[in-house]
Amino acid sequence: MTDKGEKKFVIPHKGRISKADRQRLKGHKSCIVWFTGLSGSGKSTIAHALEEELYKRGVHTYVLDGDNVRTGLNKDLGFSEEDRRENIRRLGEVAKLFVDAGIITLVAAISPYKRDREFVRNLVEPGEFVEVYVRCPVEVCETRDPKGLYKKARQGIIKNFTGIDAPYEEPENPEILIESDKESVQNAVLKIIKFLEEKGIIPKKEE
Repeated sequence: MTDKGEKKFVIPHKGRISKADRQRLKGHKSCIVWFTGLSGSGKSTIAHALEEELYKRGVHTYVLDGDNVRTGLNKDLGFSEEDRRENIRRLGEVAKLFVDAGIITLVAAISPYKRDREFVRNLVEPGEFVEVYVRCPVEVCETRDPKGLYKKARQGIIKNFTGIDAPYEEPENPEILIESDKESVQNAVLKIIKFLEEKGIIPKKEE
């Protein structure tokens, strides 16, 4: 492990190609679109559907799915509050790098704590963090339960499960609210695309 005193010898190298240069090359701006919500709310489904639609438009994207990242970069982390915070910190730092690369980064992660989501927001410039709250009643999420996680949580097999025996702090002012028990995936995608167009992050589709 690196000694803290050695950090003073870490000097970032600044290249000549800037984020703005990369954005001009791609023809659109970059940002983090952060999907937060309970397990089973539809975060990943909407994120990937959005990726497909943006791909058709020639927009460069990448999806960072919380579960997928936990199989590699974050496989050493559990589900305690401390590990959840570190999970979001790492996701945020990686997403920040993607934004610098000029890529619209779609992050799907429960991210239950407000302060952790605000931490990621503050990593990037104003307007580069788009919080999408995929709201869905826990009762509905349980009926979906595609991974059987709620059942295991109710049985006590899984501990610290968000919405059951661990808290979820709802976003107070998300940029976009999706009520996935009432809205279709396609409607959610169109809502997000409209927001990105209005903010000038992606060009409007030519008729």
